[in-house]
Amino acid sequence: MMHKNKITTGSYFIKRLRDSGFVTIRLFKEYGIIDPRRWSIMVDPGGASLIITCYENKDFRGEVVFEFNDGGNKFIKNFNLKTKSMEVIVTTLIEKGIPQKQEGCSFEKKS
Repeated sequence: MMHKNKITTGSYFIKRLRDSGFVTIRLFKEYGIIDPRRWSIMVDPGGASLIITCYENKDFRGEVVFEFNDGGNKFIKNFNLKTKSMEVIVTTLIEKGIPQKQEGCSFEKKS
Protein backbone atom coordinates (compact mmCIF):
# COMPACT_ATOMS: atom_id res chain seq x y z
CA MET A 1 0.00 0.00 0.00
CA MET A 2 1.40 3.39 -1.06
CA HIS A 3 1.38 6.21 1.49
CA LYS A 4 1.07 9.68 0.00
CA ASN A 5 2.55 11.68 2.89
CA LYS A 6 5.65 9.60 3.33
CA ILE A 7 9.24 10.72 2.70
CA THR A 8 9.77 7.73 0.37
CA THR A 9 6.91 8.87 -1.89
CA GLY A 10 8.46 10.86 -4.73
CA SER A 11 5.57 13.27 -5.26
CA TYR A 12 5.45 14.10 -1.52
CA PHE A 13 9.23 14.61 -1.40
CA ILE A 14 9.12 16.91 -4.46
CA LYS A 15 6.18 18.91 -3.06
CA ARG A 16 7.96 19.45 0.26
CA LEU A 17 11.14 20.61 -1.51
CA ARG A 18 9.18 22.95 -3.77
CA ASP A 19 7.27 24.30 -0.76
CA SER A 20 10.69 25.01 0.79
CA GLY A 21 11.70 27.00 -2.30
CA PHE A 22 13.81 24.48 -4.23
CA VAL A 23 13.42 24.00 -7.98
CA THR A 24 12.94 20.25 -8.38
CA ILE A 25 12.20 17.93 -11.31
CA ARG A 26 11.41 14.21 -11.39
CA LEU A 27 13.96 12.09 -13.24
CA PHE A 28 12.80 8.52 -12.72
CA LYS A 29 10.18 6.63 -10.71
CA GLU A 30 9.92 3.10 -12.16
CA TYR A 31 12.83 1.05 -10.85
CA GLY A 32 12.49 -2.75 -10.85
CA ILE A 33 10.56 -4.48 -8.08
CA ILE A 34 13.70 -6.01 -6.48
CA ASP A 35 15.71 -2.80 -6.88
CA PRO A 36 15.96 -0.87 -3.57
CA ARG A 37 15.80 2.46 -5.46
CA ARG A 38 12.35 4.06 -5.40
CA TRP A 39 12.85 7.24 -7.42
CA SER A 40 15.39 9.88 -8.51
CA ILE A 41 14.94 13.65 -8.73
CA MET A 42 17.09 16.65 -9.59
CA VAL A 43 17.32 19.75 -7.43
CA ASP A 44 18.48 23.06 -8.95
CA PRO A 45 18.68 21.79 -12.56
CA GLY A 46 21.18 23.76 -14.60
CA GLY A 47 22.86 24.98 -11.40
CA ALA A 48 24.00 22.52 -8.75
CA SER A 49 22.14 19.79 -10.71
CA LEU A 50 21.98 17.67 -7.58
CA ILE A 51 20.52 14.20 -8.11
CA ILE A 52 18.80 12.66 -5.10
CA THR A 53 17.88 8.97 -5.20
CA CYS A 54 15.66 7.39 -2.56
CA TYR A 55 16.50 3.87 -1.41
CA GLU A 56 14.14 1.84 0.75
CA ASN A 57 15.28 -1.39 2.41
CA LYS A 58 18.75 -1.04 0.83
CA ASP A 59 20.67 -2.94 3.51
CA PHE A 60 18.08 -3.48 6.24
CA ARG A 61 14.30 -3.82 6.27
CA GLY A 62 12.68 -0.48 7.07
CA GLU A 63 15.83 1.48 6.25
CA VAL A 64 15.44 4.71 4.26
CA VAL A 65 18.56 6.18 2.61
CA PHE A 66 18.91 9.17 0.32
CA GLU A 67 21.91 9.31 -1.99
CA PHE A 68 23.09 12.75 -3.13
CA ASN A 69 25.16 13.13 -6.31
CA ASP A 70 26.38 16.41 -7.77
CA GLY A 71 29.68 15.26 -9.26
CA GLY A 72 31.49 15.83 -5.97
CA ASN A 73 31.00 19.62 -6.01
CA LYS A 74 29.13 20.30 -2.75
CA PHE A 75 28.59 16.71 -1.61
CA ILE A 76 31.22 13.98 -1.45
CA LYS A 77 30.55 11.43 -4.18
CA ASN A 78 27.62 9.14 -3.39
CA PHE A 79 26.88 10.92 -0.10
CA ASN A 80 24.26 8.92 1.82
CA LEU A 81 21.88 10.33 4.40
CA LYS A 82 19.73 8.00 6.51
CA THR A 83 16.67 9.90 7.67
CA LYS A 84 12.88 9.80 7.74
CA SER A 85 12.66 13.60 8.19
CA MET A 86 12.10 16.16 5.43
CA GLU A 87 13.44 18.82 7.77
CA VAL A 88 16.80 17.03 7.82
CA ILE A 89 16.82 16.92 3.99
CA VAL A 90 15.95 20.63 3.65
CA THR A 91 18.50 21.64 6.30
CA THR A 92 21.20 19.59 4.57
CA LEU A 93 20.49 21.27 1.22
CA ILE A 94 20.61 24.74 2.77
CA GLU A 95 23.80 24.00 4.73
CA LYS A 96 25.50 22.69 1.57
CA GLY A 97 24.56 25.86 -0.32
CA ILE A 98 22.03 24.42 -2.78
CA PRO A 99 20.17 27.51 -4.03
CA GLN A 100 16.46 27.99 -3.72
CA LYS A 101 14.21 29.47 -6.44
CA GLN A 102 15.71 32.06 -8.68
CA GLU A 103 13.77 34.42 -10.90
CA GLY A 104 13.41 33.27 -14.48
CA CYS A 105 14.35 29.62 -13.90
CA SER A 106 13.11 27.72 -16.97
CA PHE A 107 12.67 24.49 -14.98
CA GLU A 108 10.31 25.89 -12.36
CA LYS A 109 7.07 24.32 -13.63
CA LYS A 110 8.28 20.87 -14.68
CA SER A 111 7.47 17.75 -12.64
